[in-house]
Amino acid sequence: MTAAVRVFFLGGLTSYRALFNWLRPAYYFPTMLAGPLFQILFFAYLGRSVGAESDAFYVVGNAVQISAMAGVFGMAITIGGERWTQTLGPLLATPASRIAIFLGRAVPNLAQGLLVSTFGFAMSWLLVDFDPPRSSIPGLAVIVLVTTTSCTAFGMVIGALGLRLRDSFMIANPAYFLMLLLCGVNVDVEVLPEWLESISRVLPLTHGIEAAREVVSGAPLSSVVGLVRTELVIAVVYAAAAFFLLRYFEEESRRKATLDRM
Repeated sequence: MTAAVRVFFLGGLTSYRALFNWLRPAYYFPTMLAGPLFQILFFAYLGRSVGAESDAFYVVGNAVQISAMAGVFGMAITIGGERWTQTLGPLLATPASRIAIFLGRAVPNLAQGLLVSTFGFAMSWLLVDFDPPRSSIPGLAVIVLVTTTSCTAFGMVIGALGLRLRDSFMIANPAYFLMLLLCGVNVDVEVLPEWLESISRVLPLTHGIEAAREVVSGAPLSSVVGLVRTELVIAVVYAAAAFFLLRYFEEESRRKATLDRM
């Protein structure tokens, strides 16, 4: 096993376990499963009570959106937590590949996003009026995978900004809830003001949620390839921006001796 592969797998796994202080796994379940489930149920029943949209509309929007919790907050904590414990300096002082270090921390969060989203869809099938055609499940899985990837890449950008800001949650919290508002999760983006709709089109989730709703309605995956491709391009752009910012802020922090300044 090469050094880069070892850093990727072992470093990523250790960092991910540290997110929840897994000496007490009870922290994990209310944070990553119960909270997202209640979000889906809240909006599904709210929409049902006012007769705005079907349960499926809210289930798909929120079940895809909750995958962003792992990507956005997970990556923010990965950087912010290293700074808080003052282990970021020794970590970046190593000659280890930066791609291996940060991708190793991103992949567990991506997997977690998939798990949370899958859990949300499964529990919605049990608890509310959500029964998608079985033929839509493979296409839905592909869409959720691509969307979760774009959310994780977006989270890496927020994590990179944590090298410069005192608290990465200053960006992570408003970013997450703005995605809930702007990305068509509970309100169709077409009813937003034009300038807000323009912002939503360059954020993760928007195209993925739109594609997921069409597939759940019975459309084949081939009919939403354009939406999925756009979501994938957004993921690539944010990932590239994250690696650029990580390298830039690392070099600036070394030059100005601000790497561990809180």
